[in-house]
Amino acid sequence: MKMRLAVCLFLLTNSVWAGSHSHPAKQADALDPGYVFALAAANHFLHAWQTGDVENGMVLLSNSLRHSQNADRVEEFFSNATNRAFEITRGKGRSGRYTFPVVLVTPRGSSRITRKFSEIVLIDTGKNDWVVDKLP
Repeated sequence: MKMRLAVCLFLLTNSVWAGSHSHPAKQADALDPGYVFALAAANHFLHAWQTGDVENGMVLLSNSLRHSQNADRVEEFFSNATNRAFEITRGKGRSGRYTFPVVLVTPRGSSRITRKFSEIVLIDTGKNDWVVDKLP
């Protein structure tokens, strides 16, 4: 009986608190449709990294990044693609440019893994064609 009373009391106070004007409900922001394309491009690029697919990874690099990076460094980024994984979290930015925090997970020896915390920056080159402008 006491448990039932406690649950009712909790639900009553919770609904009163949720409707309180001192704590208005947070309005959902309208997302830029480009965010979805940027996130998809980041996922495709990181999948290319995960599988060691240099060709598909290079296609997703911006011209400025491609010209500023040493080709050996880019190829090294994609090499040794064994049992790799990645995590992408919610991005931030503005229309035309988004940054996504990422974690690159790689095996270290037979019983350990390494996590590299970084970010990936994507830019819109026009018509929702998104490319990587900063390697993680």
